[in-house]
Amino acid sequence: MRVVLISFFSLISIHILSQNQLSVVSGKIEHVSVFPSKYTDPRTIDIWLPDGYSEEKKYSVIYMHDGQMLFDSSTTWNKQSWDVDDKLTQLLKDKEIKNTIVVGIWNNGVNRHAEYFPQKPFESFSKQEKDSISIELQRIGRTDSFFMPISDNYLKCIVEEIKPMIDETFAVRKGRKHTFIMGSSMGGLISLYAICEYPKVFGGAACLSTHWPGIFKLENNPIPNAFINYLKHNLPSPRLHKLYFDCGDQTLDSLYPEIQMQVNRVLIEAGYSSKNCLTKYFPGNDHSEASWKKRLNFPLIFLLKN
Repeated sequence: MRVVLISFFSLISIHILSQNQLSVVSGKIEHVSVFPSKYTDPRTIDIWLPDGYSEEKKYSVIYMHDGQMLFDSSTTWNKQSWDVDDKLTQLLKDKEIKNTIVVGIWNNGVNRHAEYFPQKPFESFSKQEKDSISIELQRIGRTDSFFMPISDNYLKCIVEEIKPMIDETFAVRKGRKHTFIMGSSMGGLISLYAICEYPKVFGGAACLSTHWPGIFKLENNPIPNAFINYLKHNLPSPRLHKLYFDCGDQTLDSLYPEIQMQVNRVLIEAGYSSKNCLTKYFPGNDHSEASWKKRLNFPLIFLLKN
């Protein structure tokens, strides 16, 4: 066990434990069982370090949401995982990508939708629209009260608390060019929101099966247009950032292709091209960790190419 002293709003002790609960193909997991925050509920963080990790080297960092779904399918609720360690290990072995570590930030379950829903677009809605969204999310069990995003505080936790801990504890490159954020579904939305809100922190975002509807229907849904309008005014500079999007066309992913095409037009108007933006479609893929695992090489290589 090692104890790391860091300063957020006061000196606190973070106990980082090497632990064997997660089985990884290679490398190792450093496990922060309870990471305290002044912005959000405490949560678990897993830091994956590749084989041969050394304080003498420097590493890029990918911050990933839904951290409990990333490494070991035997521990997940649906017995699926991204198997990020498998993919990165092979890409590093083949020298296709830069030296990289992964910071898996666990969702806290009950507040996941509120933490991952972009807050500023939501604030643009009328009271009637907010009420309608709340009713729909209550109907499907994503909230038991009036829905209000808390994603601005979630991002503050990442940027002001988790990232400083990672920068101080591990041998990482701290700048934007080497700092990335990635997620799927609602995690895709919050990854895009993160790079828009913190363009000086993140140099790239990967958004897999981005849940553009925000809720679970398209009819009479103002959310996609609000997201698109937000992007028109807040996309980061294409000279300094890279964006990756993808989706399938089965199950929940069937809602995404048409909206993704509208987003692509906004990206082109903002100056993005194949040099700094990649969108891929995967006919036959559904909305699952199994699908994201199959196509994980594409965003990793796009963001981290040597």
